[in-house]
Amino acid sequence: MSEQSTWQVTGMTCGHCAASVSEEIGEIDGVEDVDVSVETGTVVVTSAGPLERAAVDAAVAEAGYTLV
Repeated sequence: MSEQSTWQVTGMTCGHCAASVSEEIGEIDGVEDVDVSVETGTVVVTSAGPLERAAVDAAVAEAGYTLV
């Protein structure tokens, strides 16, 4: 059964930002779907199991943004 987790990301201002964050988080093992909202700064991740904060933080940082 899939799990959803919501993360807050700062620094995203456009569609390109959202695409970068989505691409990096999408590479984490077990991630099935990533829904990024630039307007609210939230990222909703659907995954096969719980995600480690460190993995999400590293992916967001790789995209050039900050996990709150």
